[in-house]
Amino acid sequence: MISRQLGATGPRVGAVGLGCMSFSSFYGPCDPAEGQRALEAAVDLGITLWDSAEVYGNGGNEEFVGPVLRRRRDEVVIATKFGIDATGAVSAGPEQARAAIDGSLSRLGVDHVDLWYVHRIDPSVPIEDTVGAMSEIVAAGKVRHLGLSEASATTLRRAHSVHPISALQSEWSLWTRDIEVEVLGVARELGVAIVPYSPLGRGMLTATLDRRDALTSDDRRLAGPRFSEANFDANRAVVDRLVAEADARGCSAGQLALAWLLAQGDDVIPIPGTRRVQHLEENAGAASMALTREEADALAGMVTGFVGERYGYAHAYGDSPPSEGKTTSL
Repeated sequence: MISRQLGATGPRVGAVGLGCMSFSSFYGPCDPAEGQRALEAAVDLGITLWDSAEVYGNGGNEEFVGPVLRRRRDEVVIATKFGIDATGAVSAGPEQARAAIDGSLSRLGVDHVDLWYVHRIDPSVPIEDTVGAMSEIVAAGKVRHLGLSEASATTLRRAHSVHPISALQSEWSLWTRDIEVEVLGVARELGVAIVPYSPLGRGMLTATLDRRDALTSDDRRLAGPRFSEANFDANRAVVDRLVAEADARGCSAGQLALAWLLAQGDDVIPIPGTRRVQHLEENAGAASMALTREEADALAGMVTGFVGERYGYAHAYGDSPPSEGKTTSL
């Protein structure tokens, strides 16, 4: 697989990474043996940036990826996140950072994390204080590079002034394009890599989900506005346009959606989540596809009109907490 660099000074990783959240059953039950096979296959396919978080499975996600990570340590760039507790509340101050890193290292079973993110921005703590504490942890050798997740352009600038930020993780896809308004330009000005999560629209852009009632009762997508009974069919109809274009090109809808993201720039490293080897192979194949700027723009104009907010809570955007509290969606 082609490689791309994580920021100005970060390591090179496969152009397509792996979001590990699904191993913690956020999208229904996960078979452990299947998940372990998928992790091993990911490395073999060149999918070398893995993304976890302390809140995924209440630490269980880091424990799950740990055994394969340790066996393939020299081949994997491990990223994890802190700042959301088990109740869903954002708590990302210096004290939380210092406690979180030791917990993550213990669960992963490694002596350092390659890329460490603030999972959501804590509105009660100046970002300078949080990143300042994180930079001390870098100096202590427990972390190599820092990142932010779902941060505004202003917050990104402020954080970068304290310590270089290597990566910004935000939702970005044909399904969600919010960061293009302002954040993307600032990240590029600062030399920060863009790591889009949910690049396949939580599975909708793969066109494998035809009916809302196909989701199991414990699937968290059921709580998402775009998966509501009022919006699901309309959004699936938009995906049909993506399917038609993918069919014409002889690829899957998911591959074309990933190829669109990869065409946005060499600083873009999407992290689609899956726990199936077949899907990993498909995702990796997108890295060999090449869309021209004109083709990418035409596709974006075609696959538009999704309805419903991407999350149920405004705080998911990072710097705009709802007045009633700090609850967020993952």
